[in-house]
Amino acid sequence: MTPDQQQARAATVTTPTDREIHVERVFDAPRDRVFAVFTDPKLIPEWWGPTTVVDQMDVRPGGSWRFVSQNPDGSEIAFRGTYSEVTPPERIVQTFEMEGMPGGGHVQTFAFEDLGDRTKLTTTLLFNTTEDRDGLLAYGGESGMNETYARLDELFARLTSN
Repeated sequence: MTPDQQQARAATVTTPTDREIHVERVFDAPRDRVFAVFTDPKLIPEWWGPTTVVDQMDVRPGGSWRFVSQNPDGSEIAFRGTYSEVTPPERIVQTFEMEGMPGGGHVQTFAFEDLGDRTKLTTTLLFNTTEDRDGLLAYGGESGMNETYARLDELFARLTSN
């Protein structure tokens, strides 16, 4: 994908309240497939990043997840949370935190809207404080989301060609 195509595919990111980030992005894949890549531990490393290992992933209300990513310097960072709602193929609500980071956790809601052979993903991140929200944005959260979504585009293209 060219840089112009990537820019055109960038997610729409807004901050509707002082504690929220709202992200919208359309993917060229049916809703069932988009939902599946969010819930299949074998596919997580393909879009979270090639150095990501799924340590735990129990996709059900009350279940938990933990992913570990290796940084270029060899250090590791772990992310974890619990699922409070899983409604296939419509919605996932989970907590998200980086291990070792005090505060900074948030609730993620993923809504998958069926557009036929395409899917609109709407993600809402709800933080405990405005400072936590602003910290994620300052840390590069928006560019990181777009990089992740570009990897999702590549994954959907591979899955479609198989």
